[in-house]
Amino acid sequence: MSEPLVSVLTPVYNGEQYLRDCIDSVLAQTYQNWEYIIVNNCSTDGSLDIAREYAAREPRIRIHNNDAHIRVAQNYNLAFRQIAAESKYCKAVASDDMILPECLERMVRLAEAHPSVGIVGAYGIYSDAAMGVYSRGVPYLSPVMNGRALARAYLLEQGPSVFGSATYLLFRAALLRSRHAFFNESNFHCDSEACLDAMERYDFGFVQQILTFTRVREGSLTALTQEINTYLPYRLYALTAYGKKYLSDGELETQIRKTLGEYYDYLGWQLPKRRGREFWKFHRDKLAALGYPLSRTRLAAHAAAYALNLVFNPRQTVTKVARRLDRTLRPSPS
Repeated sequence: MSEPLVSVLTPVYNGEQYLRDCIDSVLAQTYQNWEYIIVNNCSTDGSLDIAREYAAREPRIRIHNNDAHIRVAQNYNLAFRQIAAESKYCKAVASDDMILPECLERMVRLAEAHPSVGIVGAYGIYSDAAMGVYSRGVPYLSPVMNGRALARAYLLEQGPSVFGSATYLLFRAALLRSRHAFFNESNFHCDSEACLDAMERYDFGFVQQILTFTRVREGSLTALTQEINTYLPYRLYALTAYGKKYLSDGELETQIRKTLGEYYDYLGWQLPKRRGREFWKFHRDKLAALGYPLSRTRLAAHAAAYALNLVFNPRQTVTKVARRLDRTLRPSPS
């Protein structure tokens, strides 16, 4: 066929509730030259039976069964390594998400027209309408964004919100094959990090159309990352790991100082809430690993400042916290 082969991947663990919807959305694609690999991570529900049922009817579907249960990022990396040697592109779809019928066609068309593009994104919608539309701030009629400029804007918190969950993205297969483990398995936000890293060598393409659907549910990774706020330590990590590639020394120092200030504001706000031991261990360990050990004195100062502001300027304080949370707790199915 003249169309390049696209490998579609769905890593699944106990996803029987929505797996049929996910698979049906792949079968409904207007683009036809694809293979579909479902990677079963030792599910204990009916996920494997559902996958086998579809595979029996559709020869382009194949199933990989893991020998042992592994973590989410590991399962994605394993899935990436299953793609056919002749595949030119890869599209992941989480087992409780869906892609709209023109998703593959529109994304591949853009990538084929622009060889410098390594990753293609598009607008996406959430099952929770209050979350709005995924990908904000993308310039209209800009199908290609310069990779280094986009990464720089991302670290400065000035650019469009396009990095994130693999469900939203199409990857050039050569990018996935550039290293054995495409996702950093120690990072909650390995999907965003992979995009940031790739922008050193590739540009980012964007289709101005809603092409994906993400289901937000209790118990998902998105819910967990919001509950303990993994975004602030990730942002600090991204700055320390990639800042020197994209920012000047002065810009990097300013962003780290700003992020640490927001981090302590957040922790100071949490201090009177009696969060559990695991919450504090998580943040203490993250700060220490990044070279910024938790300062009890600074934490107490930020908690006191928050309390005083709440007493004397309650409306201003609540508004400030709400805006900061909107920025730092944006959904990311990482």
